[in-house]
Amino acid sequence: MKVVTTEEMRRIEREADARGVTYAQMMENAGRSVAEVVQEQTTWYQAGPILVLCGPGNNGGDGLVAARHLAQWGHLVRAYCVKRKAEGDENRRRAVEVGVELLDEMDDPNHARLRAWLSEAGVIVDALLGTGVTAPLRDPIKSVLELAQEIVRDRRTQRGGSSAEAASRPSPAFVVPSAPEMGPASPPPQPEIVAVDCPSGLNCDTGELDPAALPADVTVTFAYPKVGHFLFPGAGALGKLLVADIQTPPELADDVQVDLATPEAMRALLPARPPNAHKGTFGRALIVAGSVNYTGAAYLAGAAATRVGAGLVAMAVPRSLHPILAAALHETIWLVLPQEMGVVTPDACQVLDEHLENYRALLIGPGLSQEKEAVTFVQEFLLGGRAAHRGRGHIGFLLQEEDEREVGKRPDLPPTVVDADALNALAKLDHWADSLPPHCVLTPHPGEMARLCRLSTKEINADRLGIARARAQEWGQVVLLKGAYTIVAAPDGRAVILPFANPGLATGGTGDVLAGAIVGLLAQGLAPFDAAVLGGYLHGLAGELTRQDLGEAGMIAGDLLSRLPEAIRRVESL
Repeated sequence: MKVVTTEEMRRIEREADARGVTYAQMMENAGRSVAEVVQEQTTWYQAGPILVLCGPGNNGGDGLVAARHLAQWGHLVRAYCVKRKAEGDENRRRAVEVGVELLDEMDDPNHARLRAWLSEAGVIVDALLGTGVTAPLRDPIKSVLELAQEIVRDRRTQRGGSSAEAASRPSPAFVVPSAPEMGPASPPPQPEIVAVDCPSGLNCDTGELDPAALPADVTVTFAYPKVGHFLFPGAGALGKLLVADIQTPPELADDVQVDLATPEAMRALLPARPPNAHKGTFGRALIVAGSVNYTGAAYLAGAAATRVGAGLVAMAVPRSLHPILAAALHETIWLVLPQEMGVVTPDACQVLDEHLENYRALLIGPGLSQEKEAVTFVQEFLLGGRAAHRGRGHIGFLLQEEDEREVGKRPDLPPTVVDADALNALAKLDHWADSLPPHCVLTPHPGEMARLCRLSTKEINADRLGIARARAQEWGQVVLLKGAYTIVAAPDGRAVILPFANPGLATGGTGDVLAGAIVGLLAQGLAPFDAAVLGGYLHGLAGELTRQDLGEAGMIAGDLLSRLPEAIRRVESL
């Protein structure tokens, strides 16, 4: 499923209109879709009137269409119009004709009627402002939303956060950009808030959220989700995000390069499992990981690689870690590396070079530490010895003739996942990307990305999608930027957003599980971009399965391991 900017959405609507899918038809489709969501995805419309807050533009028009349909279906519907001209408003006229009780904000001194209507509503539909808003909210829309915030908060507080049992509701005929159905959700509080396209005050390009915005329980957007739906703080105000089809021709979005990962798309990426397979069919992965202080990182990465279906996983670890890890990982084979005080040393490069040709995929980084010996090892192993100049006052990756004779020709690396401490080791060098081998997947969290980019973490989080895409193209590597709604970017400009924002994954070791899952898929022959997308999706889905069983607090990285096969099974069964 495509994810669009507001300008891309405007272009799609213009071209759809030019092809005969008129703006009026799209508004009718959008408004009816909102009405269907109110009827099928909410409960409290049975307990009080439906109040539609209508703004001056197309978003308000969508709200009036929704109000008309809901009234025609027998619901008590009220529409409160803000800065909306009555003259020539066909949607307003038709809504009133079918019994919608309508009031203009200018005819409501001190918002007395609005206060009463908000206090009685079972469902509030926010159709004040849509995706085109970028400036701070201003009165009277700002004051209307602030009053709505106040009354909703007071009503929910008075109920002690309780709510009636949610009715059994069919899903509307819209694509839900999320994981496969994860079981019943908690009943919503009263009143329920439904946002049209986005909560008013959300910048749908940047994710910025005006303080006056009314957080939604359900957001219905049209044709495609918008970039800002997956950027915080705005993403936290959407509730459940649904995408309604308004009949724009799908080919109009063919040139959009950002996608949302869907279960159907992930199923197409799953490696085949032929009945006559043997372990060689599913590839061999080599994992270089671990140190005396971070033994568990190696375990988690290795176990994850086995759990996503790699045929054989080899663990390359400092010698002293072998007995500990071998007692816990029974399915892997071992390559012991030279060490000093429990940390891998640069001599490990030669050991690894002698075995690289046996492996289809490589992971380096989890738990290696930032000790000097480990950092030197990573730099020399990944950059082919070109870090040798770092002590000469410059980094420059051009070797002198004597350096070439000393280092010799290094074997090519297989497709490689560069994670954790390996990323931090690279970040200590200038121009590291110039000598990184091809076909890598870099898996930074925002802090590691900040170090790689020489930016602050705040700057990274302010433009996650833009920075990930730009650096993937600049570095010529796949970049997986971790966090809520993880982003996977390719060197050719493509990007995929993963539909998971799970605070239960904010715990040590979950990144090691992710890196292991990706290398396990690389070993099975997936291209780096596909392996990163599918690995990230399975990791996120395993997190959702864990959250369903255990809740968000207390989840640990090891809980994900047994759920990775279940995540695969969920995707396969679609």
